[in-house]
Amino acid sequence: MRTIDFTPLYRSAVGFDRLASLLESAARTSQEGGWPPYNIETTGENAYRIEIAVAGFRPEELNLEVKENLLTVTGRRTANDDAPAKTYLHRGLAERDFERRFQLADFVIVEDARLDNGLLSINLRRELPEALKPRRIEIASASAPLIEGETKTAA
Repeated sequence: MRTIDFTPLYRSAVGFDRLASLLESAARTSQEGGWPPYNIETTGENAYRIEIAVAGFRPEELNLEVKENLLTVTGRRTANDDAPAKTYLHRGLAERDFERRFQLADFVIVEDARLDNGLLSINLRRELPEALKPRRIEIASASAPLIEGETKTAA
């Protein structure tokens, strides 16, 4: 197991504490089990999709929550007391609870989620506020009149 110490980064960089904590959490979560498997894909310039394989889960057993740029997907199996006890010769399908966390960048919002054929698809979109979008600024000419119908006189 490899451990990375970010202490020198904390000592010498000002304002990058969030980046260092993201790196630390990524290093911690990469050691977790790889279940359920998932894909992250780009579907456009500012659009993304996360697909998680959740075969056997019903929509009411899945929960999505976004809090402070952290998307948490949880699956909790409900007890099925009506089903008769089964005896398995081989049991390869996992039926365990899970929790997956995804750190979202600033201004990334969850548009919708859909469960289809055992795949949970979560569509994300980056929405930059108007204040952060580039804008064109007109340059006024010094020879243009200040008030319509009046001309500028030299003093």
